Amino acid sequence: MASLSLQNVVVDIPIYQPASRSFKNNLLASVTGGQIRPQQGSNNVVIRAIDDMTLDIQHGARIGLIGHNGAGKSTILRVMAGIYEPTAGHVQVEGDVASMFDIGFGMDPEATGWENIILRGMYLGYSRRDIIAASPEIGALTGLGEFLDMPLRTYSAGMSTRLAFAVSTSIRPDVLLVDEGIGAGDAAFLAQARERMRNFIGSAGILVLASHANDLIREWCSEGLWLEHGRVRMRGAVDEVLAAYSESVGH
Repeated sequence: MASLSLQNVVVDIPIYQPASRSFKNNLLASVTGGQIRPQQGSNNVVIRAIDDMTLDIQHGARIGLIGHNGAGKSTILRVMAGIYEPTAGHVQVEGDVASMFDIGFGMDPEATGWENIILRGMYLGYSRRDIIAASPEIGALTGLGEFLDMPLRTYSAGMSTRLAFAVSTSIRPDVLLVDEGIGAGDAAFLAQARERMRNFIGSAGILVLASHANDLIREWCSEGLWLEHGRVRMRGAVDEVLAAYSESVGH
């Protein structure tokens, strides 16, 4: 059974050798979430992106991360995915993890669409044999036809996204981590992609989604997790958390 456990997790992001006091002032003005602290014994500063966070997430959870820019949503997703190492604390994950942050990562502009299906699939953890077997279905989903025989560099942005989306949603992870901003091309493909995404999410043991789109969070999630300054402000039923957050920001 899938599970995620975070115990007293801290993530500090150092900013080395700011050029001037004005740099620090600009930084303070631009960062809305993480707490900025001087680093002892140096002229550097540290952004505390996650501050002593403890979470227990069990199989079946569908959690939407809620909060302003800089609240720590993307950072904690990357900690769960193993991309960021905590400065302090512990992370324990049971099950295979799939992250949809940059769905085009691992693709080669000089390789054909078919070759990129294999490359991206192996990056996501498929064996070469399994991704080759899955390639016809993935290729059909893209709707790219003969363009799959062409190099990726000849594709439009929408075509590249179709290809990456089709490969990324072909796996069946235990833990699925999704950051907002995933596009899927034109309206016709978006309708098809939405159904595939629904099935993709439904097959995961755990979903953790970061988004500013309340309708999307309500559709895909049963729980809300409100983050503020790298801490958990509230966790509960998704509508209750969204209502509390909206009230706090005056919406």
